[in-house]
Amino acid sequence: MAALSWAAGLSLLLQGCVCSVVQTDRGCVKWTQRGDNVCCEACYPGHHLALDCGPRPKDLCIPCEPGTFSGKSKNYKCTSCTQCVGAQVYVKHCTATSDTQCGCKEGLTCGDRRCSFCVERCDKGQEPAEKRSCRTCPAGTFNDQSHQMCKPWSTKCPDPEQIIVATGDALSDITCANVSVGPVHNVKTPDPTEQSWPLVISVVTSVVLMAFGVIITISIIMAKKRKAGEEKPIPKTPIIRTPTDDDDDDDDPRTLIAVECSFHEAEQEQGSGSESSQQLIV
Repeated sequence: MAALSWAAGLSLLLQGCVCSVVQTDRGCVKWTQRGDNVCCEACYPGHHLALDCGPRPKDLCIPCEPGTFSGKSKNYKCTSCTQCVGAQVYVKHCTATSDTQCGCKEGLTCGDRRCSFCVERCDKGQEPAEKRSCRTCPAGTFNDQSHQMCKPWSTKCPDPEQIIVATGDALSDITCANVSVGPVHNVKTPDPTEQSWPLVISVVTSVVLMAFGVIITISIIMAKKRKAGEEKPIPKTPIIRTPTDDDDDDDDPRTLIAVECSFHEAEQEQGSGSESSQQLIV
């Protein structure tokens, strides 16, 4: 008796359930019991709703037409498959349960998650810009991945014991290195007198060399002058005599005849008067 009561209660519970799920390969996957009929809430993938309510769940949804697809939904018609056009290429063709997956030709990349259009693929150090083009990362930013937006350089090192040793560039962030603590060396202050000695020696050497050069120049000039004086020719003084009556060949008795006489013969000219007269008369 108790068993019959338990079975009756279970039957009433199943009939009064507002929601029931039946595993089948077609038709309605989720429905609600309404009297003698059931009302569909979702069709199996690859099907669309034909009737809202009916006696059998499998008759409420029918398969999608060719070229269309549908997920688990309550649509009255399936969605048309996406067509890959232009720079797009097919990655996966459309089925009754899933849409087409498009990609882009080499050198291009999808412009959005659905890959509804293709854009130029930006390399590292670049970022996507307007009009589906690329631009170099602005100053103070970098990009170490392909086709991503540039990120600003870090302002400090991740490790507090590190310091920035190099700024970043369009391809990389800042460079950090550990701080090396070395022994402290006292810097010796140079003596002013020790610093001035090299300068004094340099000045004195320059003055001596200049003086030596001037002396040599003057010596050469004086030597040239002495040599020019020794080579100067000794002038000869002409001696004038009066022509005698014996010079019949001369038409003019007043003609004077000049005889050149060297100064080197001065001693001979100081001889006897008769010898001088003989030398003067030609």
